[in-house]
Amino acid sequence: MNKKITLTIGCLFLYVSLFAQTLVSIKGKITDTKGAAIPAASIFFLNTNYGTSANKNGEFTIGSIPAGKYTIRVSALDYATLNQMVTIADGQGDLQLQLSPADRQLDAVTVTAQKQEEDPQKLPLSISTISAKKVQDYKLWNIRDITAIVPNLNSANPGDNRNVTGIRGIATTSYDPAVATYIDGVNQFSLDTYIAQLQDIERIEVLRGPQGTLYGRNAMGGVINIITKQPTNDTHGFAGIDYGNYNQQRYNLGLRTPLIKDKLFLGVAGLFTRQNGFYHNDFNNSRFDDQHSFTGNYYLKYLANSKLSLTLNVKHAANRNNGTFPLAISPADALATPFVLNQNTTTQLVDNTFNSSLSVNYSGTQFNFTSQSAYQSNYRYYKTPIDGDFSPIDGISVVNNYGSNWNKVQVGTQEFRFSSPASSTSAFKWIAGTYGFYQYNPVKQGTYFGQDAAYIDPNAVPNSTLLNINTLKSYGVALFGQGTYSITEKLDATIGLRYDYEHKKQFINGQFIIGNDEPMIIRSDTSSKAHFTALSPKASLQYHVNTTSGIYGSYNRGFRAGGISQLASDPSQGALYAYKPEFSNNFEIGSKNTFLNNRLRFNVALFYIRVADAQVPTLITPELLTVTRNAGKLRSKGVEAELAFAPLKGLEAEYNFGYTDAKYTNLVVGGNGTEVNLSGNRQVYTPRITSMLALQYGYEIGGSQNIKLVARGEWRYLGSQYYDLANQIEQKGFSVFNTRAGISSKRLDVFFWESNIGNKRYIDYAYDFGASHLGTPRIYGVSVAGKF
Repeated sequence: MNKKITLTIGCLFLYVSLFAQTLVSIKGKITDTKGAAIPAASIFFLNTNYGTSANKNGEFTIGSIPAGKYTIRVSALDYATLNQMVTIADGQGDLQLQLSPADRQLDAVTVTAQKQEEDPQKLPLSISTISAKKVQDYKLWNIRDITAIVPNLNSANPGDNRNVTGIRGIATTSYDPAVATYIDGVNQFSLDTYIAQLQDIERIEVLRGPQGTLYGRNAMGGVINIITKQPTNDTHGFAGIDYGNYNQQRYNLGLRTPLIKDKLFLGVAGLFTRQNGFYHNDFNNSRFDDQHSFTGNYYLKYLANSKLSLTLNVKHAANRNNGTFPLAISPADALATPFVLNQNTTTQLVDNTFNSSLSVNYSGTQFNFTSQSAYQSNYRYYKTPIDGDFSPIDGISVVNNYGSNWNKVQVGTQEFRFSSPASSTSAFKWIAGTYGFYQYNPVKQGTYFGQDAAYIDPNAVPNSTLLNINTLKSYGVALFGQGTYSITEKLDATIGLRYDYEHKKQFINGQFIIGNDEPMIIRSDTSSKAHFTALSPKASLQYHVNTTSGIYGSYNRGFRAGGISQLASDPSQGALYAYKPEFSNNFEIGSKNTFLNNRLRFNVALFYIRVADAQVPTLITPELLTVTRNAGKLRSKGVEAELAFAPLKGLEAEYNFGYTDAKYTNLVVGGNGTEVNLSGNRQVYTPRITSMLALQYGYEIGGSQNIKLVARGEWRYLGSQYYDLANQIEQKGFSVFNTRAGISSKRLDVFFWESNIGNKRYIDYAYDFGASHLGTPRIYGVSVAGKF
């Protein structure tokens, strides 16, 4: 009996020591720099579910929060967001929090770059943040619009509205992306399944350099995190109309509101866009590349209690493009007759994307826990065959409309994540978890040879089709962990490691069809399997010179997934050849500084990257098989600088600069039956320089609606870049100028804008065989937005 009592007392003592924690009810007040109350200000404790809004007197109360040290975020309309460290203890007085006007101080931005809410100025890595206000100021409508705003980032449209993005010379040369994109915490798994339209954005975070430890596959160049606005206890709504030349139209509408106060919250946002194409097709004297789309984003959030929340999010996009791939046959043709094509085969692209996720977040006294389950699908096809030779002849067309069982990518992902609690006062902060995925990608595509196909391929058989079937099934699992230890009050050390395992199985079948004859099998059903592993370590040291400045040094590793070569339209090309993952190692030193009471911010970083096992298309002799092989080594080095300054009331200046020197130290590829040494050539899709200068001035007229007259100018410069490994297709450096001016108030904004004022003609993207897509011409219009 005594043993049982002793054991019971011991267990009770252990429970109390581990889980019992003082709960504190806190009160506070939000005021401006003159001591006036700020009603309806939002107060939120980072990495918890604790938050509320101030009443009409600027006062707030939060009950039963565990004692400890927290970072609190305070925001209000027309005021700069404040991040402040606070210690919550029993018996303490009321919190007094003060906000500065937005036109006299830079915003304090919160990021989730390391899977937790943190101040980016305190992190030992290069990260650019674009707040909701900046998204509006820059008129960002698509993810690729952040080119040059983020140093050493370049994103282009290859002609079908999928973004090809590179950072620091780590660019997409295979179908797997080099830069991972996450939207609301969900990995947009491939170039197919992500939604590029920007709508109702809270912030955009861009992590530059490999991020393999926490993000895994395809984060070789970095990560783009896009966070949309979630519903809270406050009701907010918005409606906007944008109209411009080329019949550009955007209709934006949304509402965020509590259904049950403090329990159930709803968020709904919809975006409809339409535009006439920039191009004219001489073949039938019609517009080309007319587009329209509808995008939706829906939230249902349930706060079970102060520790547990569940969030269901559904996103979808339906795009229709009448005239996909508006490509000229060469850069010279594209620039000689800009936005004029001559294609005989036109069609409509149907592109439907669906993303859904369920997030469970637990904020405890001993640990935080997050589970995120996600499903993504993309069904993409051309209603009728699309021109494959970009000319008026009846040459080559591409067919892929074979029903909904084909060309529909489906991906399921699951992540479980544990981390140290927000209230922890320990010198050691940690995060650990596991991630898994499954992908199913059935591709069926035909290459049709018309009556004039012999002009392109002398061996082509008129009125025939090569049909290729490639079905990929893949799955993977990863384990990761990272810890940061504060050696002293000023010195932090971080170390992390991730292990990834990935398995792929590729099925192929090839058929040859003449007219309406029965198909002839040219490649019978066969398959191949491959599996890959990757270790992604990281380590960093950060020294906090003072509370607003610090320096750091870091090492990070990233990788791009390996794969199996598909069956292509040319039966002489190889298939089912496995190629290994591509690895990058990034060494970086940097400094982050904030001066003049958060009116001046200056960050700078130097980086050096080595890429091993670069995935390069190679022609193998004497078999004349084209396969993807790990045939190259790349070296990239450069510098980045970001400057933000609010020198005077209403005046904001921002300058971002990036320089990248990316070259292949070893690159031997096959061509025409021989091997070609391209060592020393520059990396593709990598401008040597990115530069962006923005100046904005807001003059306050006054009144209760805070009416302001706003004028803005931007200059963006991209240095020279190549589009092929042989460095034969080049776009010289060029500048683009943008402007925006109008009236802003609490309830209504009216702005006139113009982009590419000088109507600069430039190649935005070119394929290695020469087909080229021009950048956006001069566009202008008006935007009207209401909010409540």
